[in-house]
Parts: sequence; C-alpha cells; structure tokens
Amino acid sequence: MTVCLSHLSLSHFRSHRRAELRVEEGPIAIFGPNGAGKTNLIEAVSLLSPGRGLRRAISEDLARRPDNVGWRVDATIDTDAGPISVQLRAEPGTSRKVVIDDQSAPQTALGHLLRLVWLVPSMDRLWIEGADGRRRFLDRTALSFFPDHAQATLEYEKAMRERNRLLKDQVHDPHWYGALESQMAIAGLQVHENRKATVARLQAAQDEAAGPFPTASLSLVQSEGTMPTDVDEMKSVYADGRRADMAAGRTRIGPHRSDLKGVYAAKGVAAEMCSTGEQKALLLSLILANAHAIKADTGTPPIMLLDEVAAHLDADRRAALYDQIWQLGAQAWMTGTGAELFAELGDRAQRFEVRETDGQSEVTQQ
Repeated sequence: MTVCLSHLSLSHFRSHRRAELRVEEGPIAIFGPNGAGKTNLIEAVSLLSPGRGLRRAISEDLARRPDNVGWRVDATIDTDAGPISVQLRAEPGTSRKVVIDDQSAPQTALGHLLRLVWLVPSMDRLWIEGADGRRRFLDRTALSFFPDHAQATLEYEKAMRERNRLLKDQVHDPHWYGALESQMAIAGLQVHENRKATVARLQAAQDEAAGPFPTASLSLVQSEGTMPTDVDEMKSVYADGRRADMAAGRTRIGPHRSDLKGVYAAKGVAAEMCSTGEQKALLLSLILANAHAIKADTGTPPIMLLDEVAAHLDADRRAALYDQIWQLGAQAWMTGTGAELFAELGDRAQRFEVRETDGQSEVTQQ
C-alpha cells in the first residue's frame, strides 16, 4: 500500500508567489541558502493534516506579503485506490478552507487522508522546554495513530475553557457545570488513552527497530493529581474539586496537566540532563519510531518532513538516518543549506534547489 504526494503547487504562500513540484516516492532533498523559502515548502505539506502546521501559524501569516491576495495550496495524494486532490485556501481576513475532491471538508478530515510526522529545529528543545511543548509533540504523534485525536483534544479544551471561566467568575450553581464536566470527562479520557497508547507504541517501535540512534525510555506523568480510569470517576473528580478549583482559578486535574518524560535508556540519564547532541539523537529515535509504528499499523510509511535535519549530524549519522528513511520506503521531504548535506543519499533522492530572486522564492529541480 502506498500513500504519497505526487504534486504540490503554491500560490502567494509565504515567500512563494508561484511554485510547482512534481515529486515521486522516496527521499526529496530541498537545499538553498537560509531565508530562500525551503521551510515554506514543507510547511505547505504540513497543512495537509489537521492543525496549524509545523510552525503553528495562523492563516493570515501564511499569505505572501505585501500582495495581500490570500493564499492557496493544491496537492495530489496518490493512493492505491487512485489520486485524491486537496485544496487549501484562504482569502484575506478569512480562515482556512479545505476542499477534498471538489467537496468542502472540515480540517479533521485531513487526518484520514495522510499520516504525517515532522521534525523542525524548534523541537530540539523538546526535553528542556515547558510541558506544553511536550504535550503538543505527543498530541501530534497521537494524531498520526488516531485520526480523531485532534477532535477529542479540541472538545476537551473548549469545555475546559468554559469551565475555567465559570470558576474565575465564582459561579457556584452546579447546573452550569454538569454538561461541561461531562464533555471534559468523555473527551479528556479519550485524549489520555490515546496518549498512553502512543507512548506504548513509540516505546515498542524503538525497542523493535534497534536503529542507529539511542532509545528513550518514555513515561506519561501527571504534574498534579492522578487521572481517573473511567468517565464516571472523572466526572466525580471535577464535581468534588469545584471548590478547590475555584480557589485556584483553574481546572487542576486532567490531560492538560500531563507531561512526557524521557530517559536515555542506555545511560539511565533523564533526557533533560543529556547533552544537546544526545537530546537531538533521542528525538530522532522517536521520529523514526513513530514512522516505523505507522508503517507496521497501516502497511504504509507516513510522509516525513525533516527541516534542517542534517545540520548538526556528522557524515556517519547522516548516512545512518538516510538509510533508515530509505529502508522505510518513506517519502521524506528534507531541507538543508547545501547539496553536500545530502551526498550520502546518492541517487536515491530527488533534489530541488530554492533561491530567492527579486524578492520571491524560485524552485528548480536538479
């Protein structure tokens, strides 16, 4: 089974007034100087999944400036059942619209079309940033296994925001809380169970793959309280905790208080205490494990988006990474500042050069 992109075109997207790429299965190396528009290409691909993409940008920030004419991304997804066309667009001042095979669709529908995993430089701080960054990472990974995870997360967060508003306004009437706490219990437990399953899948895939990068021992922990085990128990926790939550001005227990912890397994050292190079290697191990697990579950590898992935790897580590991607059979979009960073791929990759000319990005296949 194969699922990959065969065509991508951009219109007034970021630095690209116009861009069109015809691509094949396998690695795709995109190189050029900093600021030329390489990351903008893979950001466009990342929008083919629910959410705001690898930069978490709002719609208006994706439009090329100063054109102010809106933006558009068109893609063709090749599957064994035939090609699927996807169009993403936004006019000035409007939110993003999704069209799949000429039919309007919600963003959540994208999660059923493609499985995407990505690694960007900002994620290098995963182990030393706040817990919210690790939750985002875990939720993005969970989405690659559970396409409905994004919807459950949205439902939980919306209900929690409304409950927090009641708490801050010192509302005591229990009737205002019942429906919200029921929604939080149902969606929150789904989010928690998806995260637990995702951690287990990553752990198993790392152990099974035994690749060139170090294994991280993973755990999902609660920074406050403990997660209930069923919906009724969770509803009771919320009801019984209203007074204390009101004093705190927020909901104290739930999946929004979860954190992902990692330990360099071979050394027994917490990930946040490891060197910068070791932290990067542990992160690469998780990304590769994610891809291996998706292939094991679905029969096809995900599309991988790897921004500046080779920048801090020596030649041996780069070669090991590229071999892993090739063995996976993944369509991997990789960016780097120079063609030499992809030398170890040999003839296994398509290559595109990105340059800035007269204030706009230009893409040329090599």
